[in-house]
Amino acid sequence: MAQLAQLKQRFIEQFGGNEADLSAFQAPGRVNLIGEHTDYNGGAVFPAALTFGTTLIIAPRADRKLGFASTNFPATKEIPLDGVSFAEEDDWANYPKGIVWELKQQGIELSRGYNLLFHGEIPNGAGLSSSASIEVVTAYALLTLEGKPTDTVKIALWSQHAENEFIGVKCGIMDQFAVANGRKDHAIHLDCDTLKYELVPFRSGEYKLVIGNTNKRRGLVDSKYNERRAQCDQAVRELQAAFPELTLLGQLTLQQFEANEQLISDETVRSRARHVVEEIDRVERSIEVLKNNDLAAFGQLMNASHDSLRDLYEVTGAELDAMVDAARSVPGVLGSRMTGAGFGGCTVSLVHQDSVERFIVDVGDKYEAATGLKAEFYVCDIGNGVGELKGEA
Repeated sequence: MAQLAQLKQRFIEQFGGNEADLSAFQAPGRVNLIGEHTDYNGGAVFPAALTFGTTLIIAPRADRKLGFASTNFPATKEIPLDGVSFAEEDDWANYPKGIVWELKQQGIELSRGYNLLFHGEIPNGAGLSSSASIEVVTAYALLTLEGKPTDTVKIALWSQHAENEFIGVKCGIMDQFAVANGRKDHAIHLDCDTLKYELVPFRSGEYKLVIGNTNKRRGLVDSKYNERRAQCDQAVRELQAAFPELTLLGQLTLQQFEANEQLISDETVRSRARHVVEEIDRVERSIEVLKNNDLAAFGQLMNASHDSLRDLYEVTGAELDAMVDAARSVPGVLGSRMTGAGFGGCTVSLVHQDSVERFIVDVGDKYEAATGLKAEFYVCDIGNGVGELKGEA
C-alpha cells in the first residue's frame, strides 16, 4: 500500500513527529443495494460497504489540543480538546469534532490531544456516505488509541447521534451502520427499527457493481425528504383505525397494507405508503434470491425498486431516470436503480464484467446527451467495515 507510506509522509510534513508514532485506520463508503426510504419508516435496508472510503493517519500529541488536516481540503484546524463546539467555519472538521463531543457524552474523555490527517476517496455529495465514513473512522481510531472497547454497533449509534445532535442532520442509522459493520463480499440485511442484522453473502461472480454519479446537485433533498416523512406519518395515523398500535409503516406486512390501504384518504399519501411497504417486501425477497444465488432475480427487484421510487414515491428526477434508462439498454445489465435519497446523487447497476467498459461509454454518452451533465463511474467490490491498517500490506 504505497499510498499509506505517502500519507504518513504527508502527515509528518503537516504535523512533524516520527513515523513510529503514527497509526492508520480506514472506514469505507457504502452503497445501498435495495431498500430506499424505508429506514425512517422502521423497515429493512440492504447496504454494503465499499472497498474505498476514508483513511485516517493519527498520532498523539503532548498538549491537550486537536489538530485536523485533510488531503481533500486546504483548511487545517487546531482546537483545544476541552470545549469542543460546532462552528460553521470549521466545515468538514465538524465531523471529527462531533465524535470527540459524542465520546464525552458517553463518558469517554480523551486522555491527551491528537493530530489527525484524513484522506477521502469518496466524492462529496454523491450519496456514498463520506460523512459517516469520517465519523466512524474517527471514533474507531480514538477508542483504539485510548485503549477502550471498539464495539462497532455502538460506534455506529454514537456516530449517528453526533450527526443528529452536533452537526444537526437528522440522518437514519443505515450509513454509519454499514460503514462500521460491513464485511467483504457480504451485504447487510438491517432492520432499522430493532437494529437486528444479518450478513448475507453477495456472490456477484462475473458481475460487477457499477456506481454512476449523476453529478446533479441535490438541492431538493431536504425539503422533499421532510415532506415524504410527513406523508408517511399521515399514512400511519389513518391506518391506526385498523391497527391502533401502529407507529411505523415498517410494522405492516404487505398483505395487511393491501387489505386496509383504502383507509388512507389521499391518493398521493397512499402511493407513498405503498412504496414503503412494497420496498420492504422487496428487501426480504432479495435476501431469498441471493441465498439461492439468483442474481437475475435480484436485478429484477432492483429495477422494480427504481420504478417504484420514480412512480409512487417520486424522488428520482430527470437525471437519475435518464441514467437508469441508459443503463438498462446495455446488454449484460441485470438491474439498475437510484441509490440514496434521490433527486440526484448516484445509481447502482449490476453489470457483467465483459460489459463494464461498454457500459461506462454508452451510459456516459446517453446521459450527457439527455441532461448535458458528465457522469462519473466507479466499478466496485464489496469490502470490509472500519478497521486498523497494519504494515504496508
